[in-house]
Amino acid sequence: MTAMTHDAPLDAVGGRGAAPSRLTAGLLFALVSAVSFGMSGALARGLIETGWSAGAMTLVRVALAAVALTPLGLASLRGRWVLLRRNLGLLGAYGVIAVAGAQFCYFSAVQHMQVGPAILMEFTAPAVVVVYLWLRHGQRPSRMTLAGAAVAAAGLVLVLDLVSGADLSLPGVLWALGAMVGCATYFIISADEDNGLPPLVLAWAGLLVGALALALLGIVGVLPMRTSTATTSYADVEVAWWVPLVVLGLVTAALSYVAGIAAGRRLGSRLASFVALLEVVASVFWAWLLLHELPGTVQLFGGLLILAGVVGVKLGERSVVVRTSAPA
Repeated sequence: MTAMTHDAPLDAVGGRGAAPSRLTAGLLFALVSAVSFGMSGALARGLIETGWSAGAMTLVRVALAAVALTPLGLASLRGRWVLLRRNLGLLGAYGVIAVAGAQFCYFSAVQHMQVGPAILMEFTAPAVVVVYLWLRHGQRPSRMTLAGAAVAAAGLVLVLDLVSGADLSLPGVLWALGAMVGCATYFIISADEDNGLPPLVLAWAGLLVGALALALLGIVGVLPMRTSTATTSYADVEVAWWVPLVVLGLVTAALSYVAGIAAGRRLGSRLASFVALLEVVASVFWAWLLLHELPGTVQLFGGLLILAGVVGVKLGERSVVVRTSAPA
């Protein structure tokens, strides 16, 4: 049975001295991943307004990240090509479902429904991770974990300003659920160390497979590929078209995936997926900074609820430690 790394209690891994430093490093990696991932929405909007299609942006973003990580991935692989051959199925699932599939489904969802509900449905992925670990590995969530999940979900509703209600369509809901599956797959595979793939190799190979999948979708006409060389504007500053593309590829993809995988290896898929909810808060911040979309009081309160939910999940993990380490 494949184990999700450190979904077991952190205090039980590596002794009491090793757990705090591993937890701290994992949280820092998760924060970097969430903040950098969150920047992509604001950058993408500027490009869309100049004529770029979502498919073209996604392909350039993923392909550029794959190219940037190639030397690092090869160096980390150190000639152990058997690791790639042994994990072809895993890398295919990661690249197609977690990288290309998640983004393609999300962009398809927003064609049929408002962006807010689509994001909210995608970010129900942490709940899917909890259920998966429960059913597949017998890791039953504690009451505190479930309470933290509920608080974080309530915070997402407020951050996305959905309290007034939103129109939903069946095709949009189905595409958003597909994006949720891709997001959950990302968290689960990223946290798995049993495959022997170093984080840099998993990120590089996954992005490469994702780029090839997106290119194929573009060739067959599923993803429209429209580009533009017009200048775009962020925070009232005009920049060349290639600047946001470079940032999308190197920062919001290459850096984000590597940091996210490193976080998953240290925190486990369950906790890492909940900390990643901070990406929604980061998205609001970047939208305010780059697009002057100032979040309201309700959204700021929702961000605090997300933080409280993440803390609740962590406290729930600690309560598992007490129960599992107590004498029979």
